[in-house]
Amino acid sequence: MFRERARAKVNLTLRVLGRRPDNYHEIDSLISFAENAFDVVTLDPGKSPVITTSGPFANAIQGTNIVASAFQQLEEVAPQLRLGAVHIDKRLPVAAGIGGGSADAGALLRAVAAANPDIAGDIDWMAIAARLGADVPVCFANVSCRVTGIGERLEFLPQLAPLNAVLVNSLDTVPANKTAQIFGLLSAGSLSATDPSRAIPPPANLQELTTVMSEIGNDLEPTALNTFPPIANVLDALRATEGCQYAAMSGAGPTCFGLFDNSENTAATLAQVHPNWWIKATQL
Repeated sequence: MFRERARAKVNLTLRVLGRRPDNYHEIDSLISFAENAFDVVTLDPGKSPVITTSGPFANAIQGTNIVASAFQQLEEVAPQLRLGAVHIDKRLPVAAGIGGGSADAGALLRAVAAANPDIAGDIDWMAIAARLGADVPVCFANVSCRVTGIGERLEFLPQLAPLNAVLVNSLDTVPANKTAQIFGLLSAGSLSATDPSRAIPPPANLQELTTVMSEIGNDLEPTALNTFPPIANVLDALRATEGCQYAAMSGAGPTCFGLFDNSENTAATLAQVHPNWWIKATQL
């Protein structure tokens, strides 16, 4: 049995550099992962390759499961791989801006690699991840990164300062194609009209990181707020909570995060006021 934590992905910053001729958007994003907000993906090698789910958000999975797509990619690219039965303990909200499905797919790739040590080194795992979705390469890497291109170019940042954070999602209903809607509404110019060299070098310490986050923010946030107004309620709640150092939306939302010295106490306080929200204290 091979178990992998599919940790929540959090966009600390997210700049949209412009729209490419193929209509994909180039981004520049600092991404980190939550230590104790995750799904659990279990691979049982040798059993029939079926996917089962459990957990509080299992019933929210709709449409084509990205883990099933990962299975198909693996079978096509490397039929010699030993696969098996997969179980997903779905603890992260779905379509939430924290890469839940992508994290599951990345975790599956890591589990399959661990189950096939004799041939894992011969397989281009990153290429498979990139074909599955923009967030899958960084979720497969599972470490803090600066992500550019459409998500396929990674610069590992293991030295990125740890952050005490609270993740919050009001659990208001959003469509499964929420991310596509947000990007479709952006007024980003063509890539040729932008200057990717404006990217800020990775911050070296906590103070620099917080400053960079405040200066860059998330380019998707204004559009997301106009499209899904409940996000504003979450941001307002975080920013109004005592000790909030910074708060922003992750990805295309609706999950937001706030930075606090004592994230556990803050999460407990927010949960008392908003008992129906998903609230998680963690370190990024």
